[in-house]
This record gives sequence, structure tokens and C-alpha cells, in this order.
Amino acid sequence: MSKPVVLVVMDGVGWTDKDHGNAVMHSYKPQLDELMTKWPHTTIKAHGTAVGLPSDADMGNSEVGHNALGCGQIYSQGAKLVNESITSGKIYESSAWKGAIDYVKDNHGKLHFIGLLSDGNVHSNISHLIAMIQKAKEEGVKEVRAHILLDGRDVPETSALQYVDELEDVFAKLNDDTFHGCIASGGGRMSITMDRYDADWSMVERGWHIHVMGDGKMYPSAREAIESLRKEGGYTDQYLPGFVVGKDGAPAGTIDDGDSVIFFNFRGDRAVEISKAFDYMNKGFDAFPMPKKPKVFYAGMLQYDGDLKLPDHFLVEPPHIEHTMSEFLVGKKVKSYACSETQKFGHMTYFWNGNRSEKFSEELETWEEVDSDIIPFDQKPWMKATEVTEKMLAAIESGKYQFLRCNYPNGDMVGHTGNYE
Repeated sequence: MSKPVVLVVMDGVGWTDKDHGNAVMHSYKPQLDELMTKWPHTTIKAHGTAVGLPSDADMGNSEVGHNALGCGQIYSQGAKLVNESITSGKIYESSAWKGAIDYVKDNHGKLHFIGLLSDGNVHSNISHLIAMIQKAKEEGVKEVRAHILLDGRDVPETSALQYVDELEDVFAKLNDDTFHGCIASGGGRMSITMDRYDADWSMVERGWHIHVMGDGKMYPSAREAIESLRKEGGYTDQYLPGFVVGKDGAPAGTIDDGDSVIFFNFRGDRAVEISKAFDYMNKGFDAFPMPKKPKVFYAGMLQYDGDLKLPDHFLVEPPHIEHTMSEFLVGKKVKSYACSETQKFGHMTYFWNGNRSEKFSEELETWEEVDSDIIPFDQKPWMKATEVTEKMLAAIESGKYQFLRCNYPNGDMVGHTGNYE
């Protein structure tokens, strides 16, 4: 190559001719406007079957988008894989499912489900949770507890009670003399448990105290918790503080010795840290102090990190992605460079490389991360765009690389706050 090729991902920025709520259309963006009016361009689908999702009604997300960009192929993705596995019953034949059920029955323990409670189909789907709860009762599990993470990001920002009511109805129909299930704890996805890329381990620590220890503000029900916290702090769902459901000071369902825990998100990035906490708690884990380390059987919906083999147990095999762009370029001895800030660094590396944490070549691949700020992104919507740009320019001017890629997270991360202004 006489000149380098540069790929810039403007995460969360898309095209539509709809005017209402179109932040991109109404923004001051002279460079983009010039590119769209004076230079050749086209649009590509970033949702639905074009990126391996179950149907064209499913919106895309950063994970599947970077998988598709990085490998140039269509693979069945998390939601579709899980749907197929549940429909066929294959999920219940997995060693992880059988292990979780047997561990609970052998130890007279509880089966816990932790995950994002919505039908956003980006990280999880409530239908998967309900199917597994029903199957657990069918297989003789006596006690089930749900630890719910509220969405408000891939679904309307204050829609949590819709999903809480749906889950409560399921428990009400299933509960009898042989079975008892209920919601035991919860909190917003940007408040507890679902941190990613080591950005803020205190989120996972708060989740550990809430889910495992039942250590948090207690309410008689999830509905009362959500309604009270909204009134007290004006929170939208994703930022709702953690809460515990209980009565007379007794939590409805702490995670104890002899219990099994299933993390039912299928997307990996926000499942890795909580999985490390459970899998590594007795293996030198030091991201935060653990006052309680219960002896449990832990499983994820999928294997969230193939290189780390994390978690040890998982219900559904993840897509096995081969022949990625990075692998091809390394084979051709092409030097490449990747850069983003923390919030999307894993997308430019792990997801780009086909869900692979490690480089194909230390010599030919260079990755640079800019640390993200730990604040609500609408407070500083420019995020670290300047720093990413400076690193990209320096890499281009160095003449070392023939292919360079970067990700600007602003469109996605600021967009998710719902703050249009």
C-alpha cells in the first residue's frame, strides 16, 4: 500500500430521514455534511439478519456490528443462538444446565438468575429467563430467586415496571407447595453489576453486596423499590441504585453455599467482570474485597471470553468466528493500529477480532486505549474524542501502519443517556 487505509467507526451514529428526535440531523457537523454532499457514499444495514440477529425487527448493537466489520461475515449472534437452543431444548441438555440443577438439588439450595430484565434483545431477553424458570420448576428445583438489572437503555428509559410485572405474574402462576420463586434484588445496569472493560469495578462490588449478601436498602417488593427510588432521586431505570427485596429485615434471597447462579445475559462485554468475580473468587481475585464467598455453581448464558475460557460453565456455545480481518492482515504481514477510549476499546479489539482477547501478532498489531471518564456522559458529551484523534494522527504520521481503525463512542454513549439537549 502506498498510503494507509483508515477506518473510523462513529459508534451509535446512523442514517435516517426521520426528523423527530434525530440528534445527528440537528447537530452542527460540517465535516459529515461535506462528506455526505460532496463525496461518494453508501449506507449498509447494521441491524437484523444482516448482522446475524434473529429478525430484521431486531436493532443492531455495538457487539454484533464490530463482529461483522471485523470478520466480514454473518454469524448467528447471541440472541439467535439462545433462541434456537431454547426452542430445540438443547440448552437443557448442556452440562452447565445439568450441573446447576444437580448442584441445587444435591445441596437443597436455591437457583439464582442474575441479568438484564428487558426484551431489548441486545444483552438479554426476558423470554429466556422465563423459559428457564419454568424448566427449573419442571426439573424439581424448589427455590428460584431473580436478581434483576434494569435496562432503560435498549428499551424506553422508564419501562422497568412492565418487565417486573411480567416476571411477578410468572412467579405467581408457578408458586405452589412444591416451588417458590421471587425477585430478590435489583438495580440499574449503569449503577450495579454490569460494568465493562474494567472501567468501574465499584459497580460490580455494589452488585456483589446487593445480590450475594442482601446488603442494601430493603423494600417489600421490586415495584415499591423502583417507585420509591424514582421519587427520591428522579432516576431513570439504568441509573437506579441497587435495592434488596425482603421483609422484617430478612432478604428474600441471598446467594449462599450450595446455591447455583446463572447469569442470563448473552452479550459478553458487560458479563465478563461479574463472571470473573464468581469464577475467580477463590483464585486470587482482588478487584474488590469480598466479605462473603459462597460455594456456588456458576454458569453464564454463553462463554463470554473465549481466550480466558470465562466462565468455566456456560449454557450455549458462542459463535466460533474464524478468518477475521486481523487474522488475514497478519497473514499478509500488514501492520495495523487500533484505538478507542475505554468504553469502546474492547469493541475495536475483542469483538473486532471475533471475540478474541489476544492479538494474532504482537509484532504486527498495536492497540492503544484512552481512559474514559467515570461520569455520566451527557455531562461531558465530547468524551475523549480529542485524545483519540491525537493518537490516530500520530499513528498515521508515524508511517508504521498500513491499516488503522478507531472508534468514537460519543454517539452511542451520550445517546444512551436520553439527554437530547
